[in-house]
Amino acid sequence: MSSESSLKKQSRSSWQITKSVWWALLIREALSRTMSDRLGWFWLFAQPVLIVIVMVSIRTVVLGRMRTISGAEFVPWLIIGLLGFQLFRETMMRSMGAVEANRQLFSYRQVMCIDPVFVRCYVEGLLATFVLLIFVFVTLLFDFSLVPHDSVMALYSWFSLWFLGVGGGLVISVSATLLPETKKIVPVLMMPLLLLSGVIFPINYLPPVYQEYFLLNPIVHGLELFRGYTFEAYQPLKEVSFYYLWLWSLSLVTLGLMLHIRFQHRLKVL
Repeated sequence: MSSESSLKKQSRSSWQITKSVWWALLIREALSRTMSDRLGWFWLFAQPVLIVIVMVSIRTVVLGRMRTISGAEFVPWLIIGLLGFQLFRETMMRSMGAVEANRQLFSYRQVMCIDPVFVRCYVEGLLATFVLLIFVFVTLLFDFSLVPHDSVMALYSWFSLWFLGVGGGLVISVSATLLPETKKIVPVLMMPLLLLSGVIFPINYLPPVYQEYFLLNPIVHGLELFRGYTFEAYQPLKEVSFYYLWLWSLSLVTLGLMLHIRFQHRLKVL
């Protein structure tokens, strides 16, 4: 009985230490993300607004003035796509430097290399959700609305895109630490990925032959589902599914966890 009691106390103590470490990492990351710049909070909202303005301008110049897309207004449709893609991109990109930025903490036995990656993903998810809510409330003041017609499924789509970013972040946090060239290659790939994800133009306008190739991209599935549950009249592509999106997400998370376990020692000492 005494040994069992001792084990329970040790387990409880270990869990309390781990929880304290996570809270410390969370507070540290949140302050670093929002307070490192005097205008940090402002840019969280201003950056997506500026991107929307630029994209609308490019779309108007290249393809002419377009007010509506089948089932949705163009500007709200574009905002939802950009916010969804930014959620995935920022969650993944911010994970690249998580290991290096927190390496001094790995001297503590309770801190693992994967902890700061999860914390950064969590913080990015919270901040992106906060920005989304601001957009929803602000657009209520104008002629269009971003309030989803199916809030539960829209939130599930939003979470699915975030979880896909978590999977990509786990993989890229290891590769960026072991192979520094990754930090140069990945940002370059983000712009083509934005275009191939149907963020600024509707994929259902493309011929079916080309749609098949675009649908290989799991981000397309997440954005189409998110838009479909946001705009009641919008009809996403019939081929999109949560099954394909989560298949990619779980595969990336599994691969990322395996890489962290396999290279845990090298990540700490590099």
